Amino acid sequence: MIPSVLPTYNRAPLAFVKGEGSWLTAEDGTRYLDLGSGIAVNALGHAHPALVATLTEQAARLWHVSNVYRVPEQERLADLLVARTFADTVFFTNSGTETAELAIKMVRKYWYEKGEPPRTTILTFEGAFHGRSTGAIAAAGSEKMVKGFGPLMPGFRHLPWGDMAAFEAAIGPETAAVMIEPIQGEGGIRVLPDADLRAIRAACDQTGALLILDEVQCGMGRTGRLFAHEWAGVTPDIMMVAKGIGGGFPLGAVLATEAAASGMTAGTHGSTYGGNPLGCAVGATVVEIVSDPDFLAEVGRKAGLFRQRLEALVATYPDVFEAVRGQGLMLGLKCRVAPADLVNAGYGAHVLTVAAADNTLRLLPPLTITDDEIAEAMRRLDEAAASVSRGLSSTSD
Repeated sequence: MIPSVLPTYNRAPLAFVKGEGSWLTAEDGTRYLDLGSGIAVNALGHAHPALVATLTEQAARLWHVSNVYRVPEQERLADLLVARTFADTVFFTNSGTETAELAIKMVRKYWYEKGEPPRTTILTFEGAFHGRSTGAIAAAGSEKMVKGFGPLMPGFRHLPWGDMAAFEAAIGPETAAVMIEPIQGEGGIRVLPDADLRAIRAACDQTGALLILDEVQCGMGRTGRLFAHEWAGVTPDIMMVAKGIGGGFPLGAVLATEAAASGMTAGTHGSTYGGNPLGCAVGATVVEIVSDPDFLAEVGRKAGLFRQRLEALVATYPDVFEAVRGQGLMLGLKCRVAPADLVNAGYGAHVLTVAAADNTLRLLPPLTITDDEIAEAMRRLDEAAASVSRGLSSTSD
């Protein structure tokens, strides 16, 4: 018999009833150190006092009015994002998937209004994850995501990750846009080199193609800059943002230049809940905290400490791990075993991690994680790795 909740997830046998900072408490009272942050969502940890205060205050005033009217909280958050980024304008959504849909529509409408409606091809990359709507899975193109869901939306050309020769051969006057994650999250914490991102930006400038950056997982301070593309010194035309921007409240945003957004006039897009007062009030508090230079500097410092200790962990268990990947507090352990084995061993050590593609274990702790919590994380990760290593030894015997 099918359960009342549609069984589309392979859920762990855990349920949590309380969260505080970097910690989650299960139904039986056991505390777990959370190195997943709801998959990079809880950027400021669980129940951050500033977010609780903002949400409580806003909830007592106004929850929803719809986009038929002006939404002052929405305008405030948009102003903050415009002031702190490349963008001239912002559209608010509820999720990263919705940002992908709008980004695709924005590109196509841009070229339609410029008198080139056939220019619809968007270049995307193997290993990408842009969401689970029909448009987003067509953009990613992996068999795992698209099998059984055809016919797919046309207009995407999938290129191998990291192959700049293939990219340079593919982009041309008929290319509408390039859509890429500066760091692939679901794809295995694979970092796009700064030089490659600069080359992609230059090729877009040369051909007129728009550059869409998907910073749903790598943005909002996770790399030690507000957005990951800042390390390369380039700017996109369109950027997808979600996850961390709401600090746990469902919120996403598409940021764009005036030129890229020029086709999106009244009636061309909409959202019932997107940009609601609750989400935008919380989002503004998150942006104010995360964009502070001192906060970002601390993310960088803690990331260096965490990575150094992870390198030591890899050296200690060469039968389990291959290398450390990532940037800032978006880190991955390339594994020689199935990442799921380490995730499960982590449950026994009371530490939460997230599996990814390319045999990689994701570590996405709250940006507020403390030095003591990093030390405790390493103790628990060591326990999990030792458990997996012992299993390998017993199997070989």
